[in-house]
Amino acid sequence: MNPADVFAQFVNAINRHHVGAITALMTPEHGFIDSLGNRVHGAKTMEAGWRGYFNMCPDYAIRIDQALADHTTVVACGEAGGTIDGIPWRTPAAWRALVHNGKIAEFQVFADNKPVYEILAKRSRSS
Repeated sequence: MNPADVFAQFVNAINRHHVGAITALMTPEHGFIDSLGNRVHGAKTMEAGWRGYFNMCPDYAIRIDQALADHTTVVACGEAGGTIDGIPWRTPAAWRALVHNGKIAEFQVFADNKPVYEILAKRSRSS
């Protein structure tokens, strides 16, 4: 399977919130890099991370507007969004995926998460 197809399956699994399918598409040593440069290693760790994220943002979704791929890398741009604590948010985003042997070895997100941080700040103030 080519990298663009693997990436499309990964995004589809994310949009369906199908953690099992997401995990099945990750290499065991999968790396995740968030928009602040924080790194998480391991498919098992990310499995728990995706479950937690979908609990916080139950309608999280990625929209891909354009994607470019070569033999190992996919770069895409579009929008991410959802609802946290009943408050909707949307932000432009881009993603980079490294694909090895039909699985995502590394997934990096580039996004302005200010809308999410503002919602979470309201949560902390009301606690």
